[in-house]
Amino acid sequence: MQRSPAGPDTAAAAPGRDRAGSVESRGIDVVPDEERHGTARELFFLWAAPNVSYLSFVVGGTLVLTGLSLAEVMGVIVGGNLFWLLTGFIAVSGPAAGTSGSVISRAMYGVVGNKFVVAVTGWLIASLYLALNWSAASTAGLGLAARLGVPPSAALDATVVCLIAGATVLVAVFGHATIVRLYGVLTVFLTVVFVALSVLVVAHTDWSYAPAEPLTGSAHLVVLASGLTLVASAPLSYANSPDLARYLPRHTSGRAVMLWTAAGGFLPSVVFTAVGALAATTLDMSDPQTALEGVMPAWFVPAFVAAVVVNTVANNGITAYSSGLSMQSIGVRLPRTTAVLVIGVIGTAMTLFALLVFDFLTAVNATMELVVVVTGPCMAVYATDIVLRRNRYDGRQLHDASRTGPFRYRGGVNWAGVLATLSGVGAATLCAASASWAGPVSSAMGGLNLAVPVGVLGSAVLYWSLMRAFDAALPSTTVRH
Repeated sequence: MQRSPAGPDTAAAAPGRDRAGSVESRGIDVVPDEERHGTARELFFLWAAPNVSYLSFVVGGTLVLTGLSLAEVMGVIVGGNLFWLLTGFIAVSGPAAGTSGSVISRAMYGVVGNKFVVAVTGWLIASLYLALNWSAASTAGLGLAARLGVPPSAALDATVVCLIAGATVLVAVFGHATIVRLYGVLTVFLTVVFVALSVLVVAHTDWSYAPAEPLTGSAHLVVLASGLTLVASAPLSYANSPDLARYLPRHTSGRAVMLWTAAGGFLPSVVFTAVGALAATTLDMSDPQTALEGVMPAWFVPAFVAAVVVNTVANNGITAYSSGLSMQSIGVRLPRTTAVLVIGVIGTAMTLFALLVFDFLTAVNATMELVVVVTGPCMAVYATDIVLRRNRYDGRQLHDASRTGPFRYRGGVNWAGVLATLSGVGAATLCAASASWAGPVSSAMGGLNLAVPVGVLGSAVLYWSLMRAFDAALPSTTVRH
């Protein structure tokens, strides 16, 4: 295996050209300037396809079930989705470094400390989201099978899950160029189907809807905060946005990268979460699939199920793709394609467990409300590092894992990043509240969920302060243009 002089882990696979329809052989190694291509606009479709989503309908319906008014629900939807700007902001580091976000984060945590952080965010949490989305698609597929008279069985469950997981892994294996080409087409298909569904839902909307028992006082604030956390958890889960931007030319406008990424997630998420909320004014969204199918003509149901499955493949395709890169970045000596297959097996096993053991809607809420205590601080530290370094990253230096490398710090750990993240996670956990967990601070405040503002702002401020206090390397270990 050819190795870069920058370090022993620069290439996990022999680099190759990024072509649609061909299996991408490049892993986390730096993309050379002569192989950079594309424009920032393509990022819109890369993020729109995963977010023209059935889960958006589910979340919208859940918000109305909490007792908020329609106007409040719409405000929560827009406010929570503004965190897509943070997802877009960290994406700017991809073209700057020309490598994956799981390698760039060595600047925040050190070459050793980064392994533990990526193991949690790149493996465990990614696998949870794979299972969550595959569960949603499998539930829809099994519902269609029941309509067609197929008797339920564990074998049917396993078959549906494995087929959906297999299609997802196939997309991730082919890699970046195929994803770019494919997701433009998928965005069009998904938009047509979900806009048609939205028209059907709007026709059944009760525009005079008001909650049976309007919320007042502290209980009102608690529900608003929980709703914002639920919505914000989606954009805060996408720390992999640099992975999908790393092939862009080095001098691509950072503003364009941020805005096209953010728009691709923000616009469909706002629209279809809002439609899910409108559906809940007349439909029983405690069982969203049955409720939505109730307003569809029979011939439209297969198209709806197909859209749910396609959206899941799109969403989990980029998650599995980035998880494979994460596996390489912590030192697992596997080609990217093999790493993706391993992640796929883990996610499939978790999906079968979730599908057979847990209630789907409960799983959605618990996962999205609690995972944010980890993803929020990690995203905040990443964004703060971009500001501190003015987005000046040298991909080759980031790959230098030697004892004299610039990101070795103290014993391979940047304690500023580790302490800021752990403190943020701890504080967010104390301030979190969900059906399965209530932190002591949240409990003392009547169940108020402050996990997002405390975790995000606290980690950002602490990281900034500690980097200055520790006099951690900044300009000398970053590239100047």
